[in-house]
Amino acid sequence: MTLRAPPPLIGTAGVEVVADRRKVLLGGGLVLGFAFAAVKAHARSTDQRVNNAGAQPVSNKDVADVAGAGFVGFKPDAFIRISPQNQVTLIIPNVEMGQGIYTGECMLIAEELEVGLDQVAVVPAPPDEALYKQPLLQFQGTGGSTSIRGAWEPLRKAGAAARVMLIQAAAQGWGVNPAECHAERAQVLHLASGRFATYGQLVNAASRIPKPQQVALKDPSQFKLIGKPAPRIDTPAKVNGTAMYGIDIMVPGMKFAVVANCPVLGGTLAGVDDSAAKAIPGVLQTVRLPNAVAVIGEHFWAAKQGLDACRISWNPGANAKLGSPALWADMARVAQAGPGAVAVQQGDVAGAYKGAKKQVEAVYRQPFLCHAPMEPQAAVVHVTGGGAEIWAGTQVPSRAQAFAAKVLGVAPEKVIIHNQLIGGGFGRKLETDYIEQACAIAKQCPYPVKMVWTREEDMQHDNYRPMYLDRISAGLDADGRPVSWSHRVAGASVTARYAPPGMKPNGVDPDAVEDAAEPVYGVFPNMLVDFVQWHPPAGVVVSWWRGVGPTHNIFVVESFVDELAHAVGKDPVAYRRDLLRNVPRARAVLDRAAQAAGWGSPLPARTGRGVIVQKCFGSYIAAVVEAAVSDEGDVTLRKITTAVDCGLTVNPTLVRQQLEGGILFGLTAALWQGITLKDGRVEQSNFNDYRMLRINETPPIDVIHMSTANPPGGIGETGTTAAAPALTNAIFAATGVRIRELPIDRALLKKGAKPQGAAVLAPLGVAAAAALAQGLAAKAAEGEP
Repeated sequence: MTLRAPPPLIGTAGVEVVADRRKVLLGGGLVLGFAFAAVKAHARSTDQRVNNAGAQPVSNKDVADVAGAGFVGFKPDAFIRISPQNQVTLIIPNVEMGQGIYTGECMLIAEELEVGLDQVAVVPAPPDEALYKQPLLQFQGTGGSTSIRGAWEPLRKAGAAARVMLIQAAAQGWGVNPAECHAERAQVLHLASGRFATYGQLVNAASRIPKPQQVALKDPSQFKLIGKPAPRIDTPAKVNGTAMYGIDIMVPGMKFAVVANCPVLGGTLAGVDDSAAKAIPGVLQTVRLPNAVAVIGEHFWAAKQGLDACRISWNPGANAKLGSPALWADMARVAQAGPGAVAVQQGDVAGAYKGAKKQVEAVYRQPFLCHAPMEPQAAVVHVTGGGAEIWAGTQVPSRAQAFAAKVLGVAPEKVIIHNQLIGGGFGRKLETDYIEQACAIAKQCPYPVKMVWTREEDMQHDNYRPMYLDRISAGLDADGRPVSWSHRVAGASVTARYAPPGMKPNGVDPDAVEDAAEPVYGVFPNMLVDFVQWHPPAGVVVSWWRGVGPTHNIFVVESFVDELAHAVGKDPVAYRRDLLRNVPRARAVLDRAAQAAGWGSPLPARTGRGVIVQKCFGSYIAAVVEAAVSDEGDVTLRKITTAVDCGLTVNPTLVRQQLEGGILFGLTAALWQGITLKDGRVEQSNFNDYRMLRINETPPIDVIHMSTANPPGGIGETGTTAAAPALTNAIFAATGVRIRELPIDRALLKKGAKPQGAAVLAPLGVAAAAALAQGLAAKAAEGEP
């Protein structure tokens, strides 16, 4: 079967999807920890199109035919496999969940290996901490905008070493100097004699060449792929429906499980009467867990109807009367109870504050947030004698394998993980609770079981982004610059729960203070940043969310810097430029974004522009949001302008896509999203009350990519971190209402309202902004920083 993508998507190449895995595996050359439905990409005539979606893991069968001593092919490292048929397969260490990492990491290897993207097949890495540990995370996982940063050198070195070995193999066979040969399009050429050999023809000889310990990498001026826009290799399969997500998996004999978890967080199952469920055609059995009930059916609808027919009683436990107001009150109490764990302490903060020309302080609150991925939690588990096979999308394959093994009571190597494309991760698939629950259900069933959470279960039993309470104050000198800076972060610690060794010895959670302890402006002369850990009630679980710590801290810092600018009567861009006088990369993106956004040009009534600048995940970004607020308090997004310096860039197209998606993700949360509790239950249940930004509400987004030679920075979460403060600063410019709590309360924005809990001030007039805009234009014309 040949898949074809429309011409605008992909260039001149084709793809063959081979239904029979044996045909691909025969002859060796491919050693994986799991089998796959092979996608075979290669150069074709110009009327055919490539579909490099990559192989999807489906089954482990047939792997034994080519593994071990019988394997014939070239496997120089953990990432590259070349068969005698010249099939190049790249094993990608990070997980694809919409961020384009299959494409980005393919480009890193292919650049140095000298193969085209149309010549490779792609498979995800199996669980293996030794081979696929993420260098920056120090475990096998995808998150924290670390993928390209961590893979930048290792994957290029892998490609370069393999290329050197193949060239040496060809040169030895021809009796020539390797320096006279070069590689191109999966073949080695000796131009002087006109000889050439495909990589496939060299696999045996190359396998006998010692792997070089040191290899020279290309200078960026030599790049053929890196730095160039390239279509995503996973797009065609996602468009034509052949891409496999965890929720799509079907295996022979599989049944379906639909789950009801205790609606009160932390509660347990008291009992269930499933007599009515058993009478529904297609219902097979009921599985009882300590805090949940699952009904198994021949198909999803039978299982869902059966679950709905069950009469379930719950033990709500200690959280029976728990509500959000009590949580906020408890957090406020903890935040004020005493000194926090110090992240940064420099100078005499109290003395400088007392002697400051002007003093400013504010309190900010941010709610629990749900991940709400398009693909709800799902996993297929088949428990067999002494082990299990699992099909699911996970950001942490090794962790998933280990935790599943613990539930099943077997050794980790007895659990086979077939990792899938993820239909939206945002940090949710860094957790393994859904895989553990699927295992607990499947171990009570004599057949493979696909467990699927409904949207309501997914939203009401998430592991939530922590709620935060921040108290921040600054003392300003006669020029308006901070001479004292104090920032207390209060919130639950994700690190303490998920990765306790990551906590600092004094109790600081590095994630909770990231970009608060080291803001883009640098360390102020007298500065204190501390962290107070709040412990949520048992059953209320917090986790990573897109943007992790910086999402929360950049909202606080950039909102507060805007308040400082207003307090001293300065334009927000001019004020930031002054604070960034020693941070040229940040000032450059700020100037570029402000100029492109038309900063200072006139706007209609109740319309404003808000600006932020940040350094997070190794990238510098400035964003300007232009928004209008109606007399009824409704917010209209008119335009978004961003400038980004993420250093050396693998694929500019992916940078643009990730910034666009991240910004919209963050704006959605700022405008509408917050998880609240009442009587121990999450009040939100679906997209009707956990709102998403709609297409007709999405503004034009201008992404200005400022290419530099700095090391690569992360990009997948940077748009999310920038969105909320840029929007709330724009709302202040439009209305004079300073938003200090998310999500935005429209009642505060109604014309003539007298808001409580938000600052109402007169925004700076446009005259200063217009003067700044003229100055920026003049400096740009003169080439000045």
